[in-house]
Amino acid sequence: MGKYIEVESGIHIYVEDIGAGRPVIFLHGWPLDSRMFEYAYMRLPALGFRCIGIDFRGFGKSDAPWEGYTYDRYADDVRAVIDKLGLEDAALVGFSMGGATALHYAARYQSHGISKLLLIGAAAPSFTAREGAPGAMSVEDLNEQMIRPTLEDRPKMITSFGKKLTHKTPSASSAAWVEMVAFQASAVGTLRAAEMLRDEDLRGDLDQITVPTAIFHGEKDRICPYALAESMNAGISTSHVVTFAKSGHALMMDEPEKFNEELVSFLS
Repeated sequence: MGKYIEVESGIHIYVEDIGAGRPVIFLHGWPLDSRMFEYAYMRLPALGFRCIGIDFRGFGKSDAPWEGYTYDRYADDVRAVIDKLGLEDAALVGFSMGGATALHYAARYQSHGISKLLLIGAAAPSFTAREGAPGAMSVEDLNEQMIRPTLEDRPKMITSFGKKLTHKTPSASSAAWVEMVAFQASAVGTLRAAEMLRDEDLRGDLDQITVPTAIFHGEKDRICPYALAESMNAGISTSHVVTFAKSGHALMMDEPEKFNEELVSFLS
């Protein structure tokens, strides 16, 4: 069942709430929305899990203000949803940008309401390369590959980005579905969240994580290189890595059977 939650005055976040049981909160990647987890929503409720899918501000059915595209604000929005729904003992699952947000939430709020953390192809601790830290690309390359194309030809940028999501070539219908979801993001959210990915550094969050943490990462990831998983694992004392050797960024599309098996195993 879909619902809207007011996270600050006049700003509403869309939330899918499916099933009953132990809550699992899903945070999507850039530039998609909570529908990217629809296959989990169809499986997990039958196993006794309640699926909570959040559309970040600027994406999906959520409001798209000009301000509020920082990991602090995104974590605050997640906190507002957790408190409004009265969630406890939840597993927080984040993919790519959502993984970075999940990491920051656990650090910023001392794991309030959650007891497990799952980072899938996370764009963390820093999406852009910094001194002493691996990253996906340089600031200059991000401006050329994500910021400028969003300003000049967003549909073309989305098509190009979609081709990098998986290691194997997706079916035409799967590729079209990914584009359809991404096209429904607001232009403002797509731009401002890309700036967040470019500018923010979450390395200071790693040693603040205290809950059991799984890091799912594709060995052939072309968007968030595998070195990011190694960096997170080195900094989070409670973590372990599950490597998807045949996967790119969207490992749930490249190795769906292994993904579903590892997901249920970690949640259980």
